[in-house]
Amino acid sequence: MTKKLAIISTHPIQYYAPVFQLLAKKMNIKVFYTAGNSSLEKYDVGFKQKIEWDIPLLEGYEYEFLENIAKDKGSHHFKGIVNPYAITQIKKCRPEAILIYGWAYNSHLKIIRHFKNKIPVYFRGDSTLLNQKSGLKNLFRNLFLTWVYKHIHAAFYVGTANKTYFKKYGLKDEQLIFAPHAIDNQRFGNIRLKDSSKIRAQFQINEEEILVLFAGKLDPVKNPKLLLTAFKKLNLNNVHLLIVGNGELEESLKEQAKNNDKKIANIHFLDFQNQTQMPAIYQACDLFCLPSNSETWGLAINEAMASGKAVLVSDKVGCAVDLVNGKTGSMFKHADLMDFTQKLIALTLDKSELKIMGENSLKYIQNWSFEAQVNAIVGYVNR
Repeated sequence: MTKKLAIISTHPIQYYAPVFQLLAKKMNIKVFYTAGNSSLEKYDVGFKQKIEWDIPLLEGYEYEFLENIAKDKGSHHFKGIVNPYAITQIKKCRPEAILIYGWAYNSHLKIIRHFKNKIPVYFRGDSTLLNQKSGLKNLFRNLFLTWVYKHIHAAFYVGTANKTYFKKYGLKDEQLIFAPHAIDNQRFGNIRLKDSSKIRAQFQINEEEILVLFAGKLDPVKNPKLLLTAFKKLNLNNVHLLIVGNGELEESLKEQAKNNDKKIANIHFLDFQNQTQMPAIYQACDLFCLPSNSETWGLAINEAMASGKAVLVSDKVGCAVDLVNGKTGSMFKHADLMDFTQKLIALTLDKSELKIMGENSLKYIQNWSFEAQVNAIVGYVNR
C-alpha cells in the first residue's frame, strides 16, 4: 500500500508538473503551492515579460494554492512566501511523508522544522558548490546550511554536483537517493522534420550548413555575449548562429551583431518561444551552446540532447559532469574566450561528426527521464 505524500512547491513549473502527474498514477499525493494563486500569472524579470506556459501544469494530480500574505510576493527572496495556514492545511490531508522543493523561503523552512521527527521530510533541490566563495560570510552560510539539512530525513539528488553539495552539508550516502533531473524526452525527440525545416528556411539556412543555437534568458549569467564574440571569430560562411530569447542583454547583443557586417547575415535572433515551439527549434540546430557563468543544472542541455543534438557547455553548468563528454559534445572553462572559441571551432569543422554526437546524446539522455525520477521517489518513499 502506498503512503500519502504531501508535496510542497512554490508554483506550477513546467519541469515539475509532469513529475507530479506521473507520481499521482503510482501513489497518493497532494501538491501545495506556496506562492499563491498570483503565481499563475508570473512576470519573469529575466525574460522581461509575463510568462504563461502553453503546456498543462495543473492537470492529473490533486493540488491546493496556499494563501500567501507576503508584502513582496514571489519566489525570488526568502520573505516572498509567507503562508500562515500552511501547516494546518497540510495536516488536513494527513500525509505520511513530505517532499519539499527548496528550503529558502519563510514558509518552506517553517514546514521543514515543524514536521521534523513527526513524519519523514524528504528534500529536492539542485544546488551545487560550483560557485562557492571563501570568506567569513561563506563560513556562516556553511554552518547555517548544515543546520538546515539536519532537519531532512533524505534528499533526492539530481546529479553528481548536487550530491557533492548535500554531502558537504552533512547528509550521508544512505540519505541520498539519485532521482535524475529530467525533461519530457519524448516531446523533444518526436518532432516532425518539416517543423524544424521551417525554422531553418525562415533564416535561409541550407541543410548542409551548420546552425549553432543558444536559447534562454539574455542575461550576464547565461553569458550569450561570449558565444556571440566567439562566433564572430569563426568567420565561416557555412556556420550560422541563432539566439532565442529576451532579456537585459538583448539590445547590446543585437548591436554587437550589427558591428560585424561580414557576418551579420549569419547571426539571427528570435524572441522568447514557449514550450510547444521549442522542440522544433532544437531540432533545427546542429549544436547547442550553454556558456553560463553559473547554472545549478541546465535543463536546456537535457532538451537539446533529447532532440538528438551535440552540446557545448561551460564547466559552471551543473549537468556538465554527468551529461557532457567527448561523445556527446564538449565542456570549456567558463568565461574563457580562447578555450570556448577553440572548442567551438573544433565542433563546427564537420557537420557529420556533430550528427554522430547528437545520436550519442539522444541515446545517453534516455536514462535521465521523468520515469526514472518518479520511480526513485516512489521506491524510496514506499520502501
